[in-house]
Amino acid sequence: MEKQTEQSIGIWYAALSYLMWGFLPLYWKPLQSVESGDVLAHRILWSFVFMILVILFMKKTSSFFSNLQSLFLQKKNFFAVLSSSLLISANWLMYIWAVNNNHVVEASLGYYINPLVSVLLGIIVLKEKLNYWQIVSFGVALIGVGLLTFQYGKFPWIAVSLALSFGLYGLTKKMGSYDSILGLTYETMFVAPLALIYIVFAQQKGTEAFAAQNSTVTLLLMGAGIVTAIPLLCFAQGAKRISLSMIGFLQYIAPTIMLILGVSLYHEDFSNTRLFSFILIWMALVIFSISKTRWMARLQPKNKHKTYGT
Repeated sequence: MEKQTEQSIGIWYAALSYLMWGFLPLYWKPLQSVESGDVLAHRILWSFVFMILVILFMKKTSSFFSNLQSLFLQKKNFFAVLSSSLLISANWLMYIWAVNNNHVVEASLGYYINPLVSVLLGIIVLKEKLNYWQIVSFGVALIGVGLLTFQYGKFPWIAVSLALSFGLYGLTKKMGSYDSILGLTYETMFVAPLALIYIVFAQQKGTEAFAAQNSTVTLLLMGAGIVTAIPLLCFAQGAKRISLSMIGFLQYIAPTIMLILGVSLYHEDFSNTRLFSFILIWMALVIFSISKTRWMARLQPKNKHKTYGT
């Protein structure tokens, strides 16, 4: 009974994190008048400030400093955290730019294909294996992305950049050895000085939006750290209580909400070709999500029982 309760709590935490991520475009849209780099700088800086407050509240100060000392002594952890901080910053910048330049639908596509990118990185870097149906899911997803590319007349670089940067971020997180709170604090700490320098130079040039525009913009920039950190903390609480497969199903909540917002609220283009492409990608995700079940194993061709990988 206790295990079932823990699992229920975990599902609620994880679902809440993905709900918040899904509705984030509503937060960034009012900041359209602010340059994406400016928004990113404040998101990093205020995330770091918020995480320091969390560490103080949770009385993790001693752990923060002891692990910080070891961070600079262990090259593997140091470069893992440094890489994580740069990758998540690039992902945040791309996402903010996409939302504020009317590419919410394409951004949602990026987070739909992110799980497939993560698995592909697992095959290449971690030498993980795929079964027959997982390979099929990759093929279906590639057809969907190919159709989008054909329709655009150019490569969907926003979606792929978001998926690749977040996939690589997840890979570097596996290489580190810190809990979610300390890890996020160190990641924002690494890039906070760059964010502060950017803000100071923008202030001198007269392009800095903080306190220069209306009070709503100022408060939204300050709150960027909170809306960044809280979903990540909720996700961490959920991830340690539920299975990876359950997380796999729940993670599609966020891009689905983003897609609905992009089409219904922001009236972005969603042609029949786009719809068909998304259907193929959804099919790929469903096939991949249930690929390890006994039912799918029985449908697997008899001469394909081996796994695939590098």
